[in-house]
Amino acid sequence: MASGKWSSGLCDCCKSASTCCYGFWCCPCLACTVAAQFGENRCLPLCDLLSPAAFAACGIPLCAPPAGLSMRVAMRNKYGIKGSVCNDIATSCFCGCCSWCQMHRELKHRKKHPNVVKVANTQPAPVMMQPAMQQQVVVVR
Repeated sequence: MASGKWSSGLCDCCKSASTCCYGFWCCPCLACTVAAQFGENRCLPLCDLLSPAAFAACGIPLCAPPAGLSMRVAMRNKYGIKGSVCNDIATSCFCGCCSWCQMHRELKHRKKHPNVVKVANTQPAPVMMQPAMQQQVVVVR
């Protein structure tokens, strides 16, 4: 199923109105759900809320949400979705909630249509061992 595309567009709220309503009313809750479903720590998206303040306190401007960006890149890599880190940065910075909604729809789609991967036999062929030679034990007294 690695088609190279997202299963839905960034603003395809009509494909899953419940996802977008959930994301609109409580985007942090949706983000935590997506992180958990993807196998990451459920609290990972909270870094997006806390890290700008922490970096600003140190005098470092931070505009890209680290958790949203890393989740988006990881999901693209895992599912073979074409794109670039530049697009991921722009999407995460300017359309953060829509990005989380798109990732949620992608996970729902992948759950309904799992990838079927044929794996070749990776075990080596059995090797016949030569019989061990009988050894005589000589006891000297």
